[in-house]
Amino acid sequence: MAVSKTRAKLVDVARQLFAKMGVENTTMNDIALASKKGRRTLYTYFKSKENIYMAVVESELNILSDVMRQVAEKNTPPDKKLIEMIFTRLDAVKEVVYRNGTLRANFFRDIWRVEKVRKKFDRKEIQLIRTVLNEGIEKGVFHMDNLELTAEIIHYCLKGIEVPYIRGKIGADLSIEDKKKYVTNIVFGAIYRTENK
Repeated sequence: MAVSKTRAKLVDVARQLFAKMGVENTTMNDIALASKKGRRTLYTYFKSKENIYMAVVESELNILSDVMRQVAEKNTPPDKKLIEMIFTRLDAVKEVVYRNGTLRANFFRDIWRVEKVRKKFDRKEIQLIRTVLNEGIEKGVFHMDNLELTAEIIHYCLKGIEVPYIRGKIGADLSIEDKKKYVTNIVFGAIYRTENK
């Protein structure tokens, strides 16, 4: 228990320092001092700054995953749930990126490095989308020929619009109601049963 608490504290301190000073300007010594742990303790958990940076990204993705799971488990109709999942996900990613200040630049610049850590999150997200789509099929709300492929397409569409959404390039001048209307029309145009349209 103490091991995971120590590791979690180091990750949280590193996240705060990276957000404030930038990854490049933060040293392992800075993290050790700010966490009130010795360098030896820090190096027991993380072999390099790269390792701790990846742990910070992974920790943020785990939080995002939990938020999405909570939406997926709500007792609401699957079509409403899917739209809420989409916006929860986009807004949560945007919030994480903005909350982390200087980390934001690293997120955009190091998108391929971050991609390695995201694989686990991506699998969880596809599973959550699949679960909601399957619920919609079972309740007669959705119809699709290939559930797995549909879940993957929705996931990759969301992933593709992350950066423009975060930067305010998509729908910045629209109200949340209008955004939801457009997203609903696009997503459900393909998966609603004909009698629902």
